[in-house]
Amino acid sequence: MTAVYTITSGLHDEASVSRLSDEFLGGVFPEGDYEFKGANFADFGTHDLDLVYVRTGGAEGIFKSLLPEMLARGTERYYLLTSGKSNSLAASLEILSYLRQQGLKGEVLHGSEAYLRQRVQDLETVARARKTLQGTRIGVIGQPSDWLIASHADPMALMDKLGVKLVEVPMEELLQEIPRAPQDAAPAEVPMAPKPRASYPGATQIYHAMEVLVKRYELGAFTLRCFDLLTSVGNTGCLALASFNADGLPASCEGDVPALLSMMIAQALTGYTGFQANPSRIDVETGRMLFAHCTVPFNMVTNWQYDTHFESGIGVGIHGELPEGPVTVFKVSGKLDRHFAAEGELLYNQYEDNLCRTQVVLQLSPADARYFLTDPIGNHHIILPGHCKRLLEELL
Repeated sequence: MTAVYTITSGLHDEASVSRLSDEFLGGVFPEGDYEFKGANFADFGTHDLDLVYVRTGGAEGIFKSLLPEMLARGTERYYLLTSGKSNSLAASLEILSYLRQQGLKGEVLHGSEAYLRQRVQDLETVARARKTLQGTRIGVIGQPSDWLIASHADPMALMDKLGVKLVEVPMEELLQEIPRAPQDAAPAEVPMAPKPRASYPGATQIYHAMEVLVKRYELGAFTLRCFDLLTSVGNTGCLALASFNADGLPASCEGDVPALLSMMIAQALTGYTGFQANPSRIDVETGRMLFAHCTVPFNMVTNWQYDTHFESGIGVGIHGELPEGPVTVFKVSGKLDRHFAAEGELLYNQYEDNLCRTQVVLQLSPADARYFLTDPIGNHHIILPGHCKRLLEELL
């Protein structure tokens, strides 16, 4: 919920200012979905989004006097809402300049009603996402796969910037839990060849074993060194990861923590963890790219069937088809000091037996495609439904 606080110069007629305020706020919040706090700042900083509505000019000194109290509550960024009437914009610019001089961050929210409605909605979404991420325990089951030489993470940076904590979980614990876990029978309604059908019960056993670890370590997300399962239990984690992601618990392959962080941010903002995939082919002249991987969240596909895991030819891989249309490709670095976000279109799904099982062809701009060949953040990237670059960059 958004709360609206007001500062008003005593030189202005209150009745006139209140009438203009009601009209302005009615346009910004046509559904009335906000709390009007007026000049009482006692609970400032406790809502999803707190707006300081600068109603008139001459209110700069009032804000300055309130600032120590707001700072004591840990407020890091200040949003100044202004209608542009009664010299409110001029006052807001002065206040923002003062905040900058103090080394603080802020923004003046000013423009058309449509712009302000969208901007407030975006800020609310980002604020809720930050609260969702705060305090999350991230399990690293095993270590990052040996080939992910550029895909490690900085625990201190994750705590400082997102408030999330890395928790190391020995691979041996998962291997101990797998034989104890129950197995589910293969569903008759989902197409699958004989080899994945035979492996299906064992794949569900991996899922149930990971449920135990998620509960034991109170994990809100995890990444799995999944290739170790190929030799230790003769099966794969693809089915388990597809299930966890569909249920809203971000889970990445191969111990890739930066990919997992990207999925966590995506889940908090959009409700989808995204499809963790490898770029497989790139045409930098046209911007057309092929992405593929052997797992995809079940809630992102229109239909799916079970296949073997590509590299090993064993276990259960997911061959899913994603809806055509707008998508966003996203990735953050392990220090959260870099990110990539590009909007494009999913043109079509395809299937070749010499690639990971879920395969999608995207249309990006040539410049965005070139990023992958000149300055990529690792190989795995996250594909999200819809265009959401604006929200991702706002949070970061």
